[in-house]
This record gives sequence, structure tokens and C-alpha cells, in this order.
Amino acid sequence: MCGIVGYLGEQPAFPLIIKGLKRLEYRGYDSAGVAVIDTKGSLTHHRKKGKVDDLLAHVGDDVPTGHLGIGHTRWATHGPPNDVNAHPHLSGDGQLALIHNGIIENYHALKETLIARGHSFYSDTDTEVLVHLIAEVMKSSEELDLFEATRVALNEVVGAYAIAVVDIARPDELILARKSSPLVIGIGECEYFVASDATPIIEYTKNVVYLEDEEVARVSLSAGLKIRTIKNHRVTPVITELEMALESIEKGGYEHFMLKEIHEQPKSIADCLRGRLRLGHGTIRMAGIDDHESMWTEAKRLIIVACGTSWHAGLVAEYMFEDFVRIPVEVEYASEFRYRNPVLGEGDILIAISQSGETADTLAAIRMAKERGAHVFGICNVVGSSISRESDSGAYTHAGPEIGVASTKAFTAQLTVLALVAMRVGQLRGTMDPQQLNRLMVGLDGVPEKVEALLKKESDFKAIAEAYKAAPNALFLGRGYNFPVALEGALKLKEISYIHAEGYPAAEMKHGPIALIDENMPVFIVATQDAHYEKVLSNIQEVKARGGKIIAVVTAGDTEVARMADHTIEVLPAQDALVPILSTIPFQLLSYHIAVMLDRNVDQPRNLAKSVTVE
Repeated sequence: MCGIVGYLGEQPAFPLIIKGLKRLEYRGYDSAGVAVIDTKGSLTHHRKKGKVDDLLAHVGDDVPTGHLGIGHTRWATHGPPNDVNAHPHLSGDGQLALIHNGIIENYHALKETLIARGHSFYSDTDTEVLVHLIAEVMKSSEELDLFEATRVALNEVVGAYAIAVVDIARPDELILARKSSPLVIGIGECEYFVASDATPIIEYTKNVVYLEDEEVARVSLSAGLKIRTIKNHRVTPVITELEMALESIEKGGYEHFMLKEIHEQPKSIADCLRGRLRLGHGTIRMAGIDDHESMWTEAKRLIIVACGTSWHAGLVAEYMFEDFVRIPVEVEYASEFRYRNPVLGEGDILIAISQSGETADTLAAIRMAKERGAHVFGICNVVGSSISRESDSGAYTHAGPEIGVASTKAFTAQLTVLALVAMRVGQLRGTMDPQQLNRLMVGLDGVPEKVEALLKKESDFKAIAEAYKAAPNALFLGRGYNFPVALEGALKLKEISYIHAEGYPAAEMKHGPIALIDENMPVFIVATQDAHYEKVLSNIQEVKARGGKIIAVVTAGDTEVARMADHTIEVLPAQDALVPILSTIPFQLLSYHIAVMLDRNVDQPRNLAKSVTVE
């Protein structure tokens, strides 16, 4: 959600910024802009509604020159997406340029004060207010340079921000700050790179510094990197080495990142298991649990918080923990949980799930839980992310960068890690029979191979997609472990194809949704041979009796469902708890191929952002 790129060094800034903005396109945006300062102190400023390519067309031959620059992709919050509201924004005298991710909650009060002091505003954004505020602080005290003025101004700001600011009077200096919105600084040879995440940086350096909340950084070619808090306390920068590889953020010959990431799932699941699943020893090793054994063995309750696809993973985990650990589990939308007054305290463990590790609502839930004495266990994909740093313990999913907005491999990686956690805790608490544990371990070890076999049937999915690409609505049904898979399948279809879809527990169909079923309604149903199989057969009969089109995910060799369904997709047998890792993949592929056939922007669906870093 929004993207920041900055460069200061010896190379021309503009091409590096444009390449960086393209790396961040997956985050979702609706306008883009750049500001570049040359050595003579001249600022060139371009902004355009649309994509980065629209910005390039707008720039044309008027390519900015200079070695200091900032660029931005905006996802609209304050004001509609247009040229005027696009970033960067300038101060009234044109001396400062600023880009901003986040939301300034008290921008209206600040704006009224600044108007009273003679400032004029041209956009609807909170960002323009912030750059004017910094300019006002500089004007009010000639002793304050841009770094000090930014630090002082941010003490007046309420909200979330990641900002980069430049001053035409200082063409060798870049000022940065963050609070509740990520910002990373790449350190090269006589050059610095800045971005919302590591994807624009990895091509040039693996040495980075992650800014923490309420830190302000001065990046200077002559003085290096200096960091202070907004309260003026000195901070020693900690350099981290990126583990990401450049090829992991390229398409690798696939038409879309989403398709590449679907096909990466055998490897990403295997990577989640590596070093953790110890078949030869009959146990699971997870440092985040093993280092806090008593916390888990004595826990009274688990609360899982997440958003979107990660919330669906949490629902599957609820079944796992209840089955394996026999402990009360609550699964909450982080956006709702944080605004309630939940009963939470010592003895509770809060499991926070997020692909990016930067989800604003999930971060807020973590902070509330810690304040009330709960132990926080974070599960995320991005090393060094805010959730990984703020959790008391946790586990990485090791899925690798996920560029497509619609989550695929991150979801199955989350399910894999959650299965490992539930199994390990069940072993620690003595609630799992050793034979049951061993069967699940063997089953989990075989999942990557079963996913590989499923992906080899991709041509079958294309034929089914062709049959239902024109459907205006779709229904997804599942029971037990596969009810969350139905929710996830509906989400995938609606977010990338824009077809209206709903997911329901199959038994709830009779309580309303059955009214929608007619000969034009495709019903996608998980009907694998599990504890609910007979009940699901009855639900299929109910759909068939009303003329609905049935697309069923079944266990390989099933003939009973095949007699009733219009289409079947076979997955190899697996234990009930592990089936969701397999049964979700057909829905990923069907959604993908339907969206491609409808000529949708698969990797960057309209109105969506990969990482929701604002409320």
C-alpha cells in the first residue's frame, strides 16, 4: 500500500527511482510521481495519475538529471486519485519536496493552523499539510536545518507515516522518518537507497538498516547515516544483511507473478518444513516454541488475529489446535479485535499472522496484547518486518517474496507452519498420541510432492475456467477443515476476476444462500473423503436438485461425487488437517485462469494493495 523509493549517490537518480517504483507496483497504487534535485539546486517535479508507465509518458524527453531523488506510488486515502493529489508534494516556496506513506490523523487541525499563518494548499492530501508544517518550523527558527525541522514537526503529528524529504539547498542530503509504516535504508558504496521494502534495493546492496518507530534519519554523502528519535535521543544504526535473492522478485518466464507463485508452492512448503520436521527423531523443532515451553504448556487460551487470507489460515489453525492441543481458540479479525475491549492477559497466547509483517491492524492488536500481559507469537513471511521485531517469539514461513497481490504461496506456507506449531504444542502438552503425531509428520512431509502432482494438471483447470468465466456470481462450500478453504476460494475469485463470490459452510447453504442457486450458478465445493464426506454428499444433492453447476474438489479415485458433479478435480489423499493445503490450490488456479480470460490485471487488481499499512 503506497510505495517509497529514494536515492542519493553518484549515479543518475531518475532511472533508479523508476526501476524501484516498478518493483513496488505489486503493493497497489493509483498514481505516481518523482522529484529530483541536481547539483545546482534545481528541483524537477513530475506527478501523474495512473501507473508508472503513465508517469514515464508524461515525463517524455524531459528526464530529470541529478543524483538525489525521491519517488512514490500512491494508494488514495485523502482525496481522489488524480495528478494534483499524487506525490511528491512541495512546500509553499517550492524548496522542500516530500513523499509519505500512512495517514496523518490530525492533519485538519494542522491545516487550519497553517492557513491562519498564510499557507495555501492545492491538494486534498494530508501529505501536503506535513511538508508545509516542516517548512513552517524551518521558517520559524533559522537555526533549524531540514533534519531538525522534520524531527520537531513530527512531534506535532498524530498518525502513521513513512516519509522522505529533500531540500533544494541540500542536494547531498536526504531526510527520512517512520512511525507504524515500514522504511528501509540500503547502504552501498558512496550511495544510499531508500524504499518501503527491500525489493527495490536488493539489486544494488544487501546491507540495510530498518528504521524503527519515531526515528528520524539523515542520509548524507559527506556525513553518512545518522539517526535520532523525534525526542532527540541518539540511535546507533544496526546493519542487517538481506536474505532475499534478486531472481525471487522476477517473473522467471511466467506470464504473471501469481502463476509463478502458485507453481512455487512445492518448494515454499518444503522450505517451511526444512529443519523443523524431524522424521528420524519423531519430533518437531521450532525455536519460537522450544524457547518458551512453559508458556505453551501452561497457556489457558489461544487468540489468533489476522486479516484477509491470513485470517482464513487462522480459521484452519483453530481446527488444528482444538484437535491436537485441546485448548480454547478464538480467531479474530485484527481490525475488529483492536477496537473492542477484549478479555486478554497473562496466560493467553496471541498468534498474529501476516504475510508482510506490516499489517497495521495486526500490529495494533499485538501492541494491545503485550500491554495486557499476553505472550505474542508472530507468524510472517518477511524477515525484519515490524511484526517479527515486535513479537515475543515466532516463526517465519520462508515462502520467499510474494509479489502478486492475491496471496497464494503465503497462504499454504502459513497453513504448513501452523500445522507444525499445533503438532509441536500437542506433543509438549501430551495431548497427541505418538502414533497420530507420527502419521501427521509423515503426511506433512509428503505434501510438497502431492502439490507438485496437482500442479501438473493445470490444463484441466483451464477447461473449467473457460466454462464459467462469464458467470456473474459463484458460491464456494466446504465443511470442517475445508470451510475456510471455501472462504479463501471465494476471496481469490472476487479479488482478481471481480466476479461476485461467497464462501459458506456447506450446511449453512439451506439457511439462505440456497435461494441463489439456479442453472446459472456455479457452486465450487470441497468434497474430499473426510469426516464430513457423507454430509457433503447430501449438500451436493441439494445443489443438483436446483440445477446448480457443481465443480467439486475430491479425493483421487472418488466415483460417487463424479456421478453428481459437472466437473471434478482430484487431490491425492491426506489427513483431514492437511487437506486444506491441497484443496485450496485448485481454487487458486481456477481464479487465475478465469481472471486471465477476462483480461484482468492479475498481479495488481483494482483498488487492492498487497500490504495494508494504514487503517
